[in-house]
Amino acid sequence: MSAPESPAVRVRRPFRPTVGSTIAAVIGIAVMLGLGSWQVYRLGWKNDLIAERTAQLEAAPIPLPAADADLPGIMWHPVEITGRFLHDKELHLGARSQRGNVGLHVLTPLVRDDGTTVLVNRGWVPPDKKEPETRSAAQMPGTVTVRGIATPGAGKNVFTPDNDPVKNYWLYVDYEQMSAAVGRDLQPVVVDADETPNPGGFPIGKQTRLDLPNDHLGYAITWYALALALAAVYVLWNVQRARNEDAAP
Repeated sequence: MSAPESPAVRVRRPFRPTVGSTIAAVIGIAVMLGLGSWQVYRLGWKNDLIAERTAQLEAAPIPLPAADADLPGIMWHPVEITGRFLHDKELHLGARSQRGNVGLHVLTPLVRDDGTTVLVNRGWVPPDKKEPETRSAAQMPGTVTVRGIATPGAGKNVFTPDNDPVKNYWLYVDYEQMSAAVGRDLQPVVVDADETPNPGGFPIGKQTRLDLPNDHLGYAITWYALALALAAVYVLWNVQRARNEDAAP
């Protein structure tokens, strides 16, 4: 007489993911990996832009174009301009620092021989040098030649307060407002004067800041880490769920 057959042993896998959690995890991980890869692409783009700007800043100066239409292509390039300063029309760009010291930048209109007028950022001065008479030696008369960097001018963000033309206190460059203030049509460019010393020591030139933050590598690592964390949570949650099911009576 044969022995009775043993009942089949049911093998339960420790990892039994649900359809819903799998779909959610796949979508979430795909999105995070996509965002991480986008940041890697942006990292390459930003590195190329920084290299391009750095090369431009180190190039030999060229004459600043007279036509407004030609100015966008000259931004962040060293330029040279000749004309006469309108010292009585200088503008004060506030909240500017120099080695941790608060002060302002002196923006002076320069009229060229062809009649065009360009703002020259002559540089930084401390608060006690704000008034022109405190630095009269630097108020150079006659025709001068200035070398510097062509820039779009200090921009405005959502947190920047409004300019105060009445008090001649500016926090960002607004060519329409500034043209009205100086009584001249200003070209849409600010030339940051180079480090050539001014008589009397102020303003201090060479105030161009290459403000190109490059945080894309950190962002990419963050997104990839979040994708890895989500994958780990997905696996651990489903393993624990399966164990709880197996332990249930």
